[in-house]
Amino acid sequence: MSLIKFFSTNGHLDRVDFKGALLAGQAPDKGLYMPEMFPSLSPETIRNFPQMSYHQIAYQVIKPYLGDLVEESALEDMLKDAYSYEVPLERVYDGKYLLRLDRGPTCSFKDFAARLMGRLMQYFLKEEGRSMIILTATSGDTGSAVAHAFYGLENIKVIVLFPEREVTERQRRQMTTLGENIYPLAVTGKFDDCQALVKQAFVDPELKGLELSSANSINVGRLLPQAVYYFYAHSRVAPGGEEVVFSVPSGNFGDLMGGLIALKMGLPVKKFVAATNENDEFPRFMQTGVYEPIRPSKNCISNAMNVGHPSNLARLFSLYGGQMDETGQVARQPDLSAMREEIYAVSISDEETRQTIREAYSQYKVLLEPHGAVGWAGLVRYLDEFGDWSPAVSLETADPAKFPDEIVRLTGVNPSLPPAMASLDEKEEHYLEMDGSYASLKNYLKGFF
Repeated sequence: MSLIKFFSTNGHLDRVDFKGALLAGQAPDKGLYMPEMFPSLSPETIRNFPQMSYHQIAYQVIKPYLGDLVEESALEDMLKDAYSYEVPLERVYDGKYLLRLDRGPTCSFKDFAARLMGRLMQYFLKEEGRSMIILTATSGDTGSAVAHAFYGLENIKVIVLFPEREVTERQRRQMTTLGENIYPLAVTGKFDDCQALVKQAFVDPELKGLELSSANSINVGRLLPQAVYYFYAHSRVAPGGEEVVFSVPSGNFGDLMGGLIALKMGLPVKKFVAATNENDEFPRFMQTGVYEPIRPSKNCISNAMNVGHPSNLARLFSLYGGQMDETGQVARQPDLSAMREEIYAVSISDEETRQTIREAYSQYKVLLEPHGAVGWAGLVRYLDEFGDWSPAVSLETADPAKFPDEIVRLTGVNPSLPPAMASLDEKEEHYLEMDGSYASLKNYLKGFF
């Protein structure tokens, strides 16, 4: 049995194991699943990480949540298969690094979570002789990462909703050129609209027979793998066990939650910088203690972070003793002083993002894309305010080649296409366009019965 149970952030009384939380995606009361406890990794275990490969570290971090739900050899094989690519740490200057999470099959940090999640889901579904429909919303990279992670799996279909005007052409093509068991839907509206449609479908009793689940960061199975790369980065830049500052570009806040999980498991962290774009609902909350979602969300060049009400704030509040429902209503305030102790929240404008891309290239010959630039700008802001700190790691979450127009305009450099993206422009696209009404989505989903 898995010893760690998962509860709903909305307070539902039922507790489930990891398998139940993974396959359900969302709790029956629309809450998000959270572990009741965080297993502590001993300092000795963490000291051994510099000698371990990425998939070996992943085993140490993830195994405690699974218990005996997955055979050890099967989990080891899944991790080796999921993490078969490089995870470079690029030194920018002194003890300041970029963690490049863009070497997976879709050149996005979402690959880290989606690839393991797909393998775990397939394992559990085969065990039970079941099939499932993954229904997920994306603001950019989640959709392509999930589509590729689940592509070709016999017992899983994937339906991806994306805002038709707020993803780049290459982000869209990574979702729409696969076919087979992948069904992309271009929705009139914002990411928040797509996400709301997905959440509504999950609790619609008329769709219960579809076996729906989620693969974006409302699913805890997406979240836990994201704790791993914080341990990995720490092992490479602070092998002596020093505290590290991590700067995290933050949209739906799954990435930051992964870091906070790592912290609760024993990772030595000096501070997390939560860097948002102009959708600054969280930085404003950290300043004032009042949470006000931004509706509609603002359209910024770091498009995957255009989130006016991040789903994972429900988990963040829960972690600090608070409670927030799926609409953003706060039933119980979190411990704000404890949050401020561990998190520095900052909003970066589009103008600052562009300036950061220019300066990083001119000063250090480092090519940043807009999301990574928000993270780097947040780190610079933190170091300016609180003094120099090393080691410090800023997360670069996508390959610059996904944003060629902006990069060329700002630096004069046309980022080279990674092999995974080289043939995208030649492939035929297949997707449907849909208005933003729930009735339209429901009618579409009924066709899968």
